[in-house]
Amino acid sequence: MEKIGKHTIKFMTPPTITSTASIVGPKEMEGPLSSYFDKCLEDEFWGEKSWEKAESKILKETAYMAIKKSNISISNIDFCFAGDLLNQCISSSFALRDSNIPFIGIFGACSTFVEGLGLASVFIDGGAGKNILCTASSHFCSAEKQFRFPLELGNQRPQSSQWTVTGAGAALLSSSGNGPFVTHFTPGRIVDMGIKDANNMGAAMAPAALDTLLTHFEDTGRNPSYYDAIITGDLGHVGKEILIELSQSKGFNIKSNYNDCGVLIFDKEKQDTHAGGSGCACCGTVFSGYLFNMLQNKKYKKILLIATGALMNSTSTQQGESIPGIAHAVSIEC
Repeated sequence: MEKIGKHTIKFMTPPTITSTASIVGPKEMEGPLSSYFDKCLEDEFWGEKSWEKAESKILKETAYMAIKKSNISISNIDFCFAGDLLNQCISSSFALRDSNIPFIGIFGACSTFVEGLGLASVFIDGGAGKNILCTASSHFCSAEKQFRFPLELGNQRPQSSQWTVTGAGAALLSSSGNGPFVTHFTPGRIVDMGIKDANNMGAAMAPAALDTLLTHFEDTGRNPSYYDAIITGDLGHVGKEILIELSQSKGFNIKSNYNDCGVLIFDKEKQDTHAGGSGCACCGTVFSGYLFNMLQNKKYKKILLIATGALMNSTSTQQGESIPGIAHAVSIEC
């Protein structure tokens, strides 16, 4: 691999995404992408006593499903990169504590899934491993409980708020295979525009998405038309429109081939999800289900996947802190 431009890593022997898996909750099952997910749950508990335990179970089953679909023995998985939104990433660590796979817990808020894809690709192209699992999860109920208000309070949500996706996505990357390949990784910088509204994550994260998008184009010499699709992780409807306008102001028209996982996963007209989806599982499930299917069937041959995250917690919000944003990008090509 080599560093090109300011921040982008180009892989000389691009890792293959060998298999993916996705499990989602009941709200996601009612959305337009339900047929692309491996499993849809009928309730948020899935037989567990708490939402947190349910989220960990979802991540565990998704991870093992991706391994099973790859036909690679679990003993041949070199590392696992995993993360979630709960304090100290307990969904990930509890889910994988019996796997015997060397575990590297990561946190990038809702950008965690793509952060994992990028780091795993660095490990593989650098010769540190041959097969690496990447997975991330989130859960609407556990996220609301930790970051906003307990559901029992029945608080009203403003139209700018997003619905945290219940589910998990997983991808297994390998040093050999026929693609799709991870060809570039553009890690993002922290961008903080001073936004403090925790119910408007799209506005807080869109500037970070722009920064990474511009960096990727500058470093690679590419432009929006190079890709069949440019997909952000979870800006939702509000953030999507902001990014389109910001990109236009910088001379890049992305409107024709750009979409967002938070927009794709829910039906705005039929489902009461306000500004769309968010959470680690938003990008994780949409990629592992819908986008990977599009790549496998050659409906997309080149995509730029940019996952965005809000780097805050409940304490920082209570203390009046602003919401820093982050965005990581991977180029995936067939």
